[in-house]
This record gives sequence, C-alpha cells and structure tokens, in this order.
Amino acid sequence: MKTIIKIHNRPLKALLSLAAALLLITGEIDAQCTPQGNQTSYGTGNVWIGYVYQGKNFNTYKGYVNEGAAASPNFNESFGGNQVNYNTNGCPAYTDTFSVRYKLTETLASGTYVITVGGDDGYRLSLDGGSTWTINKWQDQGYGTTTDTLTLSGTYNLVLEYYEDFGANQVSFNQTMICMATGDQTVYGTNNTWIGYIYQGMNFNTFKGTVTEGSSSNPTFDENFGNTSNSAINYNTSVCSIQTQQFSARYRLQKTLAAANYVFTVGGDDGFRFSIDGGNTWVINKWQDQSYVVSSYTATLAAGTYNMVLEYYQNGGADRVSFTYSSSILPITLISWSAKAVSASQTDLQWKCTDAVNFDHFNVQRSSDGSSFSNIATIAGDTANNNTANNQDAWSYTDNYAYSGNLYYRLAMVDKNGTTTYSTVLQLNGQNSSSSRISIYPTLVEGGTVFVESTQPVNQARWELFDLSGRKVGEQQWAVLSGRQQVSMSGSGGGHLIAGSYIARLTAGNSILARQILVVR
Repeated sequence: MKTIIKIHNRPLKALLSLAAALLLITGEIDAQCTPQGNQTSYGTGNVWIGYVYQGKNFNTYKGYVNEGAAASPNFNESFGGNQVNYNTNGCPAYTDTFSVRYKLTETLASGTYVITVGGDDGYRLSLDGGSTWTINKWQDQGYGTTTDTLTLSGTYNLVLEYYEDFGANQVSFNQTMICMATGDQTVYGTNNTWIGYIYQGMNFNTFKGTVTEGSSSNPTFDENFGNTSNSAINYNTSVCSIQTQQFSARYRLQKTLAAANYVFTVGGDDGFRFSIDGGNTWVINKWQDQSYVVSSYTATLAAGTYNMVLEYYQNGGADRVSFTYSSSILPITLISWSAKAVSASQTDLQWKCTDAVNFDHFNVQRSSDGSSFSNIATIAGDTANNNTANNQDAWSYTDNYAYSGNLYYRLAMVDKNGTTTYSTVLQLNGQNSSSSRISIYPTLVEGGTVFVESTQPVNQARWELFDLSGRKVGEQQWAVLSGRQQVSMSGSGGGHLIAGSYIARLTAGNSILARQILVVR
C-alpha cells in the first residue's frame, strides 16, 4: 500500500515543489548561469561597471551591469521594480536584500563640481577607490539625495556602493561642473568704462566673470541684464553666464575729476550703494530689497582722481541698475585760506587760488556770531598780489577792526555769470589774538607732512583734518604745543589720503586757525 504523508492536509511532494520554486525565484539556484566580470575593473569613457551581489554586504556575486553613457556618467536606476529578478551579465539578482558596487575611472578638468548621489536604501561615494567616502549615507532609508561641492582636477577612481534591504529600490548619480571665473577682482576700469565683476549669489558669492559699462565718452549706463519679463534668464559675462535671480555685481571705475560741484545719481532694483573712495565709505546706500528707485549724492569735489565703486544685488523679480552724474565747474579753486591776528585791532587775511577762469571778484566777509556775515571788502579777481609757483595766484587783505570777542571770516567767490561759492569759515578770538600766534604750513603737500607752530607754549592743542564734505579724516592732540611740530597727513585709519583739497584746523588755547590744504601725489 502506497502511503502518502500529509502535513496540514497538503501532500509533502507539493510542499517540496513550492520550496524549489521559491529558491529559483530568489536566485539561490543558478544551475545554468555563470557570473561574468572580474569585480575589480573600473569603467571608462563615462560608463560605469556595476558589480551586482545577492545580500546587503556584497555576499554572493551575480554578474555585472553598465550605467552612464559616453556623453555623461549620470544615471538613475530602479532595477526594473520591487521584488523582481534584475538581469546582469551573468545571473539575475532578486531585488530584495541585494547590493551593487559601481566603479568608474574619470579624468576631470580643473574646476568646481557639484556631485549628487541618491538611494533607497544605503549609498556612499568615494573618489579614491574606496579608501575614503566623500558621501556616506549607509543606512536603511526612503529615497533621498546628498550633494557635495568639490574642487577637482585630474584622474579619479570613483566607487559608488549601494544596498537595498526590503521594499522600494533606487540609486542615482549626478555630476555637474560649475563654471567659475578667476583673476584679480580689484582692478578699476579707466577712460569712462566701468569694469563690472558679476557673481551668482546676492553677497558676491561665486565669481562668474566680467562685463563693461559706459563708454570712452561717458560713464553713464542703465543695465537691465536683458530681462524684459521679470523672470530669470541667462546673462553672459566674459567667462560664464549667470541666472538672473539672486545675483550681484561690483562695478569699478577710476576717474579723474576737475574741481566742481557734482551730482551722482544711482538707481537699482533691488539693493545698490555707491562710493567715491574705493568702498571705504558709501555716500549712497540703499542696500535693501525694493522696486526700482534712484538716489543722489551732491558734493563739491577738489580736482583729483577718485576710485568709484557701485555695488548691486538682485533678489528676485525685475533687475536693473543705473548710474549717471552731472557737474558744474566752480568759479575758482581755493588752495589756501588763512586769518592771522597781527594785533588786537588788526587781522591779516591771505589766500591762494587756481583755475580762475571766467572769474570776477572776491567778497571778503566778516561776522561776530559765525552765521550772519557782512561784506567788508570787494577784491577783483585780476588783482592778484603776485604769481606763485604751480600757477597759483595770491591775494591778501588787512582788516583793521578792534573787537573783544570772537571774529569769523569767509570768502565769497563770484563768477562772471553770478555763480557764487564760499570758503570755509575761519574763527579768531579778539581778546587773546596777540598773546600767541599759530600757523600751519605748507599748504601744498607732496611728501605727506605738514607743520604746526605756536609762538608761545599752549596747553591742550588739537589738530583736526576734514575733507570738503565736512567729514573728519584725521586728528592729533598735544598736552602742550610749543614751537614747531610735525604732523603726518594720513587718514584716521592710518592710510594714505587721496589727492585733493582738505581743511586743516588748529585749536590752540583761545586761538583757532583753519587752512585749506591741497594734497598731491
């Protein structure tokens, strides 16, 4: 009698057949396949060799696959689905509890690269054959990506390892080169042509290259970066293009200006700021998100060379930056201006000027309160006392006026068309004018040094230096000023002053002397 053994009411033969089938499905029975590949060779020409294993830890080698193409090493692999057989050059692997080791030798041009690797579950990337891991997310997880930005140059042995535990499976690799410019970003444009340094990022982050603005005849420009729809487009520079969203620009121009009244007008959407001293101070500062607006700065500038910097950033939406300026020539350039008490009832006023083109006359003015001035003399412009060096003309006037309090003097300089400009105000103390005489010299400074002098020792003397906008740029003090003292013509930070006119003020006891000083380089 044939006996059939049943387990849970199923024939043993059927259970054995089912078990054999499951073994075949999971790839554990490979009676008719042989794994191909040596598990060590690297792919070339942007094509990876991927060695496939059953087991999460590269346990049972099944065969190899290829990823990437000649045009790019980038790939995104989902292995044909979940819990299926994935074919290799060799034996299939069942897509649960398997792993892959991808290898590629790649030669990269010098540059900055953004590499992004993703996986479900674990993944890690090495650039040195697996000795170290640049990206390492070796853990069970849903699909996610990790990005690293690297400066690379030369040949690298890339290893990308991946494992899948259970459920969904996916691994990806993406590599892009960031275009970056190099070179000195501090050079100024000349001949009315700005050099603009362009950056991706709102805070001058990634240097992309240069552009130029303005022309040999005029530095004025209005740039909207080619954007007419308020959406991001590519804007080309000398090296790389940028996306016109969240970018910045720094424009530089070195310009020699005549002595004149100037109005500088800058506009922007979004932030902008403008400097005439190389970015040390911002005479226009609208560094904020905003629709297009303009802002102006008005100043009387001495003849000289100025390092102009215009900075701009754009956050989103429209983008535009503009620059323009205008000037009106001064009737005359005041080089020096001094008032010295000769006695209690006599004050000696002296001044020197240049550029007296279409100039008419001076009005010498006096005040007892420093605010209300009256004309005390009118001196024709063509009556200079004598011609001095450097094409400077000199004038003088003696005021025979006795007064017991403070006296204030200024010059009104009148052009033939009626245009009038004023000198700085000089102050003298009438009660002590003869007790101590102080002086500042020379007024044309080439070597960076001037001298201050007092005929008698004076306690608590102070030297102050101002630019023509009234900003203090230097200061020195003495507990006792006696005789001649040397003063360095340097800024408050210790740096060299740019060429131009400055006002020096010496306070010694009850006496105050102010002189206009011209710094030349």
